Amino acid sequence: MRIRTQAGLIAVAMAAMCVPGRDLVAQGQGSAGGIETVSVRPNFFMIVESGGNIGVQVGEDGPVIVDSGTERAAEAALAAVGKLSARPIRYIINTSAGADHVGGNVQFARAGQMLAAPGGLGTFGQSGGAPIVATENALLRMSAPTGQPSRYPVAAWPTETFTGRRKTLYLNDEGIEVIAAPAAHSDGDTMVFFRRSDVVVSGEVFDVTRFPVIDIDRGGSIDGEIAALNRLIELAIPSIPLPSKAGGTRIVPARGRICEQADVVEYRDMVTIVRDRVDDLMKSGRTLAQIQASSPTQGWTRRYGVDAAPAFVEAIYKSLTATRAKMDATRTQAPARTPAKGGRR
Repeated sequence: MRIRTQAGLIAVAMAAMCVPGRDLVAQGQGSAGGIETVSVRPNFFMIVESGGNIGVQVGEDGPVIVDSGTERAAEAALAAVGKLSARPIRYIINTSAGADHVGGNVQFARAGQMLAAPGGLGTFGQSGGAPIVATENALLRMSAPTGQPSRYPVAAWPTETFTGRRKTLYLNDEGIEVIAAPAAHSDGDTMVFFRRSDVVVSGEVFDVTRFPVIDIDRGGSIDGEIAALNRLIELAIPSIPLPSKAGGTRIVPARGRICEQADVVEYRDMVTIVRDRVDDLMKSGRTLAQIQASSPTQGWTRRYGVDAAPAFVEAIYKSLTATRAKMDATRTQAPARTPAKGGRR
């Protein structure tokens, strides 16, 4: 996708009008112990810790958590959730299997209570703790089924998994869509759309602080990343026809400030342009080292990280190489067509 749509150009133009992150932080509930709580909507909050952002929906049913952050910050993050709601945590949704997304799973789940559990907390792991939702691939990554030692205790593993395009929940009078983003950052990513709040938690698909981290060894790909960003753009609605008015869908990225659709459009365009630059250089016969030396990320390295640029370019190179290998294999295996008797030659 090398040509921007008219809607995309409008959204990019709106980027300059996007509500500054610090203004939104100023609306938060304060900070403690390195944890900061930011108000996104009246019933939705973003807890910011050093490892990334945690989404919190609150209401009569109890909090729904998107990503539990790092293990070291779990207790402080739990205390922040406790200030937002006195009710037990009802669900935890993991957007990937990364340690900064699932590190607090054990503590958060034990502090929660299944809606189906009668009476007290019950026995964690059987009937009491808050369920953990993720893709089946995320569970496979966390449980190390190949015989390697698991990085996580069993109590941290997802308890409700899915393999389709999405999983839906309805809590706190709101529809929640857990949307699969296959082959983006990895093969187990999701984005979480809170429909009534008009908030999307993007997970690793969108990180306003750095270039995308595409884990090729765990099923990630550059084309899957771009497809996920396009899906995120489709989910979000800009504040048109009043672009000067703060509004539209709020997007909670993996790290960094709260964003709007225009920010994702700008990020998607950056990723697409860098992908296309690398692709053109590969077609001209350049090696990976030569491509990295030519700085295809030029124009964005200061914003997203000089040190991270070579790894991003390498991931694109490996991803495109794998895609071409698959296409070549498909062509080789395709049977030659023979004209039908009496047909045209």
